Amino acid sequence: MADDGAITGHFKDGFMWGTATASYQIEGARNEDGKSDSIWDTFSHTEGKIEDGKNGDVACDSYRNYEQDAKLLKDLGATHYRMSLSWSRLLPEGIASKPNQAGIDYYNKVINCLLANNVQPCVTLYHWDLPQCLHEKGGWADDSIIELFKNYARFCFQTFGDRVKMWITINEPHVQQGFGYGLGFHAPGIKDLGGLWYQVPRRMLLAHAHSYRVYDEEFRGTQKGQVSITLNSDWSEPKDPSNPEHVQFSTVYLDGTLGMYAHPIYVDGDYPPVLKMFMGEKLPTITEEEKKVIKGSFDFFGLNHYTTRIIEPLNESNMQYMMHPDVPFAAYGDDKNWERGGSEWLYIVPSGLRKLLAYIKKSYGNPPVIITENGCSAKFAPDASAEEVKQLDDDQRCRYIQSYVNEALKAVLHDGVDLRGYFCWSLMDNFEWAAGYTERFGLHYVDFEDPARKRTPRRSAGVYKNIIKNNGFPTGTSF
Repeated sequence: MADDGAITGHFKDGFMWGTATASYQIEGARNEDGKSDSIWDTFSHTEGKIEDGKNGDVACDSYRNYEQDAKLLKDLGATHYRMSLSWSRLLPEGIASKPNQAGIDYYNKVINCLLANNVQPCVTLYHWDLPQCLHEKGGWADDSIIELFKNYARFCFQTFGDRVKMWITINEPHVQQGFGYGLGFHAPGIKDLGGLWYQVPRRMLLAHAHSYRVYDEEFRGTQKGQVSITLNSDWSEPKDPSNPEHVQFSTVYLDGTLGMYAHPIYVDGDYPPVLKMFMGEKLPTITEEEKKVIKGSFDFFGLNHYTTRIIEPLNESNMQYMMHPDVPFAAYGDDKNWERGGSEWLYIVPSGLRKLLAYIKKSYGNPPVIITENGCSAKFAPDASAEEVKQLDDDQRCRYIQSYVNEALKAVLHDGVDLRGYFCWSLMDNFEWAAGYTERFGLHYVDFEDPARKRTPRRSAGVYKNIIKNNGFPTGTSF
């Protein structure tokens, strides 16, 4: 696939343009109006877990500022907004039979406000913030979570589905699996690469799939919406493209991240054969009945993509980049040739997005694809001043957005990818998980030292607004 430089052209009519956020990262109002704690409330208040020692107790205070957020979206010209629901705000005990009316009222206000501003809500049911009470009863470590999640999904479809026409069940299950239950970098902070790392995927697949079937059987006929899952994946490049082993492991990397969930859902209901070959009996069996539920449980392919990795077999010099003890390869960024974003893991390789989109088309039957996250961070010391962090002239983020969206356009016009939408991460600076407030992805700067949490557009907001206005890149665009 040759790199033919930036192109001009337009996406199809009706293309979705949006930004994305997540409930724990923006809402705040931790203990207000009946909300119970989530695992991220607990984790962020555990000493040593968050880089700057801060938490999401207030964050962007979108619990009070949702009208302002809707105005930011309207000013961008966004057609859609990807938001998530807090399970513990809606169901403080985690169960659908005991809803919290204040939580329902809040999300009704948010959804209605978006619609009043001509912005369609795209709602994620689960963006990593499991109710703490459910975690203490087993959470993703126990099969009971499958039924609990299905009932939560049904409750949300019943409550908001008359206005929400685009649903995502689970955000980035592979990250929750790996960082939450394998390495312990994220909530709930469990380090169990030898056990739960293998067991969580099946439960997440079934929780997603049963929720999809509930919508399909009980709500689709009247609500006429779409339901899917959002999967994350970097692109992978073999260090030596002429070396068959390097090429093989670059494919194994994709199977082990994207494929662990995409192959069951989009192909045959089961894990990719190469993972079963490497991991064997450590992977719990997906039964034939479970395969039938999982296979085909999608209306589109939700994709979060940020960066690319170099892949090579493990050796003495690259052991620190080992992905998993079962699979002997290393994955890392190319410091010599690739520009780096603010996050340690984020290298700017726009061509990787086009290649990944083409790979999805080839591997998973050319499904409709929606890029549900893509964006670039800036990094600051924990004690950086508000003025240092403000960085309104965010040139790197401007170039990132323009170049990645242009590669997505190439995938549509040159490769025949059925791309339906693009959501930029993020609408505004927020609590960036274990990095706290040291990493900023926002199109809008948020002053976290200001009690009002004032939002200010960065230059990247104007760049993205222009792309949306033109539905792409008209002739004469300056790159």
